[in-house]
Amino acid sequence: MRNIRVVFAVLSLSVVLVAGVADELQAQEKRQGWIKRLRYRRELRRELQGEIQLSGAFALYPMAVKWAEEFRKIHPKVRIDISAGGAGKGITDALAKVVDLGMVSRDIYPQELEKGAFPIAVVKDAVVPTINSNNPLIDQILATGLKQQVAQDLWIHTTARTWGDVLGTGSTIPVHVYTRSDACGAAETFAAWLGAKQEDLEGTAVFGDPGVTSVVQRDKVGIGFNNIAYAYDINSKKPYRHIAVIPLDLNGNGKIDPEEDFYATSTELNAAIAEGKYPSPPARNLFLVSNGKPMKPEVLAFLEFILTDGQQYAPEVGYIGLSSDILEEELFKLQE
Repeated sequence: MRNIRVVFAVLSLSVVLVAGVADELQAQEKRQGWIKRLRYRRELRRELQGEIQLSGAFALYPMAVKWAEEFRKIHPKVRIDISAGGAGKGITDALAKVVDLGMVSRDIYPQELEKGAFPIAVVKDAVVPTINSNNPLIDQILATGLKQQVAQDLWIHTTARTWGDVLGTGSTIPVHVYTRSDACGAAETFAAWLGAKQEDLEGTAVFGDPGVTSVVQRDKVGIGFNNIAYAYDINSKKPYRHIAVIPLDLNGNGKIDPEEDFYATSTELNAAIAEGKYPSPPARNLFLVSNGKPMKPEVLAFLEFILTDGQQYAPEVGYIGLSSDILEEELFKLQE
């Protein structure tokens, strides 16, 4: 009797496993069918015209501009207007239907989803701590890195007031801390890494990613945080002039180990993010958000382009393309 029960149990488990595999295969076939249909639809939309308006996150602005340029090579009669003003502006404009798509560089809040926010993940990047490359202690800072606790002492508790406090030395050189004045994904994401929210961040408030880059470039003892696109030059892939990116001391041992040292170029950093070596947050997906599912043909075509052919431009501009699984999920959301 026991043998019969064992055989029955094994057969039942096999049926469950086979059913699970069959369900997954059906789901994959359904997604692939949508993608084939999508490609066919794109061929029919060669003569698109109209206007697409985007606003929002500085983090997504350079990538959105590149996508717009490439999309208009296919659809020259479509006009695309893009303005940067922070993720807060992007989500507000999208929900108010002031723009077709809001650029948002943070997770979408439940209350925003309740108001009709329809987010599509489009690419990935990260926020990094930045300092002036002419800091008198630059070599020691880069060798020591930044611990999460020290970052909390800088931006949350305000107990780290000198570079000696940051490095654990006797240096009395003051540290000037900068944060963002605008509601933005960079600050929200950086704060999330510290277990806080943007409104908890202390420091001199500066508007926009370019603003933080500029003020740190001028302040030899300053420290801020930036999206990758505003810390690294798009052409050289190296940090901008007078900017250095502080490595994160992920294991907290007071030094940057070889496996933590991947900040020399944006290419190295992006590879580390893709491999999961850089924590998330401050790494995160970036979104284009509409009020409800987009209905305008030109907007749908633009999003479909971004999730297919447009992904090839992500590394060129300094971003990380999404995995094939995520891309399929986002495309499927547009087709449901």
